[in-house]
Amino acid sequence: MHNLCRRKTIILTSLLIIFFSVNTWAQAGNYNYRDFQRKPYYFGITLGYNSSDYKIFRSKEFQSESNEIDIIKDINGPGFNLGIVTNLKVGEYFDFRFLPTLSFAERNISYISNFVDGLPVTSDQKLESVYVELPFHARYKSAPYKDMRLFVIAGIKYSFDVAGESRRQRDLSLVKLASADFSVEVGAGVQFFFPFFIFSPEFKISQGISNILISEPTKVQASVIEKILNRTFTISLHFEG
Repeated sequence: MHNLCRRKTIILTSLLIIFFSVNTWAQAGNYNYRDFQRKPYYFGITLGYNSSDYKIFRSKEFQSESNEIDIIKDINGPGFNLGIVTNLKVGEYFDFRFLPTLSFAERNISYISNFVDGLPVTSDQKLESVYVELPFHARYKSAPYKDMRLFVIAGIKYSFDVAGESRRQRDLSLVKLASADFSVEVGAGVQFFFPFFIFSPEFKISQGISNILISEPTKVQASVIEKILNRTFTISLHFEG
């Protein structure tokens, strides 16, 4: 019983010490962000997970009674990003950012044809892409709270699928897609300032603005689609300093 009471006392004392230490640090503030405020620019790396799909616009042929395809579905797929961060300060609250990135993405298009013997006929096209991405972002940051700042981003991105040409050369695709694309991007995140680096988790939505479908009227799968736009949701972890 004596040992049990002693253990409880030690645990309670330790918790109180940790609580008052954290509380004192929080009130005093470490303010690591002040060291980074003196830098006009800095660099870093970014790691990310992406989920990509297509926004498909059906053509008039899809709506015709003679069309052999009943349903077209876009199915999102997973991927990951690896890139470099270049950050240039523009005043106290704004940054200009350039993040050249290598992005691995997967998307799927599923065609469901007219029923045969009571069962649907399904054709799937899996599209694996390796993008070289060049995003340019403007970032607005909140006033710092201790060693943390919230931020929002907006910008444009040029991307080029280096695997697209080899995919077209195989000529196995149900539809052919252009390699180059432009997108608009918006997102938000949080900066955490540590003594030697800044850790910034961020989420971002990308919406393609150019039609990447290569017209092929002779192919049924291509003729029922008017245009295709890229869409991507990305969660990134930036390590900067």
